[in-house]
Amino acid sequence: MVNVFIHEVDLMQKIEAIIRPERFEFVKKALEENKIYGLTVTNVEGRGDQKGIVLQYRGGEITVDLIPKCKVEVVVKDTDLQLIVDLILTAARTGKIGDGRIFVSPVTRSIRVRTGEIEE
Repeated sequence: MVNVFIHEVDLMQKIEAIIRPERFEFVKKALEENKIYGLTVTNVEGRGDQKGIVLQYRGGEITVDLIPKCKVEVVVKDTDLQLIVDLILTAARTGKIGDGRIFVSPVTRSIRVRTGEIEE
């Protein structure tokens, strides 16, 4: 049987940033410099308003419909949300189409697997 401990904490927010893979190290460094170490990174594919890209290959054109991206997920206290979003925006931005998107959503519960501790 697992012991469950419930703690009231500050509200938490989940930040999902879809960014260019080549900008990931800049984002990671910016977060680490601000003592944000916990994150999840996933290589993903997607497309936005540009609907893919057209490349020249062996004298012809090919359309790449889904572009490789990197998804960075960070859960932060509500009070730190704007700082972290600003850090990601600054580190990920190139100013060109395809820089990505940031999504923010509330986290209503977090459960630590090792201890069963629940934060609501």
